[in-house]
Amino acid sequence: MEKTEFPPHVVIFPFPVQGHVNPMLKLAELLCLSGIHVTFINTLSIQNRLSRNTDIQSRFNRFPGFRFETIPDGLSNKVPQTYQETHKVMVIFDSLRSTAKPILKEIILAAGCPSGSSEVTRQGPVTCVIADGILSVALEVAEDVGIPILYFRTASAASFWIYLCLPQLIQNGELPFPGNELDVPIASIKGMESLLRRRDLPSFCRVDSVDVPILQMVLTETQKTLRTKGLILNTFEEVEGPILDQIRNHLPKLYSIGPLHAHLKNKIASESISQSIHSNSIWEEDKSCLKWLDDQPANSVIYVSFGSLVTVTKNVLTEFWHGLVNSGQRFLWVIRHDSITDNDKEAQIEEELKEGVIENGYIVSWAPQEEVLAHTAIGGFLTHSGWNSTLESIIEGVPMICWPQLADQQINSRYVEEVWKLGLDMKDTCDRVIIEKMVRDLMELRRSEFLQRANDMAKLARASVAEAGSSDSNLARLVQDIVSMQRKN
Repeated sequence: MEKTEFPPHVVIFPFPVQGHVNPMLKLAELLCLSGIHVTFINTLSIQNRLSRNTDIQSRFNRFPGFRFETIPDGLSNKVPQTYQETHKVMVIFDSLRSTAKPILKEIILAAGCPSGSSEVTRQGPVTCVIADGILSVALEVAEDVGIPILYFRTASAASFWIYLCLPQLIQNGELPFPGNELDVPIASIKGMESLLRRRDLPSFCRVDSVDVPILQMVLTETQKTLRTKGLILNTFEEVEGPILDQIRNHLPKLYSIGPLHAHLKNKIASESISQSIHSNSIWEEDKSCLKWLDDQPANSVIYVSFGSLVTVTKNVLTEFWHGLVNSGQRFLWVIRHDSITDNDKEAQIEEELKEGVIENGYIVSWAPQEEVLAHTAIGGFLTHSGWNSTLESIIEGVPMICWPQLADQQINSRYVEEVWKLGLDMKDTCDRVIIEKMVRDLMELRRSEFLQRANDMAKLARASVAEAGSSDSNLARLVQDIVSMQRKN
């Protein structure tokens, strides 16, 4: 009996936090639009939150070759709010290390078994795995079952390059270092010799010993990238070309296919599918802020958001409040319900803030960020410099004030100010006077300078994801390479 031919089938496995799941869902949708079957693996809590706050079920139902799989979170209790962000990440990482391997292996093997469910059988055997670049448990499974694996790093190319160079930094005595004397230059990273100071390295480098778990995790997980069939990055040649060339010396199979959210919009438009913006947010979005923005003049509002992981004290929040209000600028501010580390009641804090911003500000617990940054009223973005936020700001031509806190954010903020000239770097300070000055500089005194640079970069970003652009061509190459990996049924 003749065997049925299936399209290529990819298993995608993200690290279960907002900033990783979001771009990997966009990649999944791009692959589906290219005719590839996809199994997307979420932890149960992430899947439940996505189902509650987005339309992902109905959106992906239009692809018959797509399905979600879930795995247990492996956490006996909710991660305490008092944990620092890096501690939260390590708890989740350790949990996945201990629980995910047998489940992932079962999902992959079941896909090639004719006795499986009709849905699994309809997808066909797994062609390759695309795993988050900090989940080597997926690499181990792929090697065990003999299936190719690609890594997807959701951070910038610049930050990945620094992660890859960490052993050299340690060997040359530039790492680790304590959290003082942060302006000492860093000289051991090729292509960045005159750019970096200690303060611009990832936050986990500010330690007294290389034995700190988060540093060890990044070291070991990054080096394992060299064992994969290739690396996918959510960036584009025109913004990080020199660093991408450095990475290619170690990983020739490199696919720069971003900004993914803009790339996906282009593909959807070319397929004549509804062009409304779809969210991948695990938080409930308050869209009332869009109506408020409709009533504001063009380029008059600074958008303030510190992402999905960063937590702050009430004192930090108060400094930002005074700086924003004293600047005299209109602002839209995202304050998550779980973002305040103090024992104070969050509602009380928010009410205290709202009393002072009724005239020129608006506060929400979570915003539809892509829509906000695309709004004509937005003139600037005070951001934590997460890579998704940075790309979303770049594509819309919105200048930035950067207040980075962890991981890749320190290097992103350095590039925003010193390399791309798209805004100001406010790292390692939280003072109302500095905040007020930087907001005024961005929105008034240096507005035309930053807007011009941002608009120029936005044109390059849009060109990269247009037909035959650099990212569009790299996506086509990725799809072709996945097709070439396909094993016959």
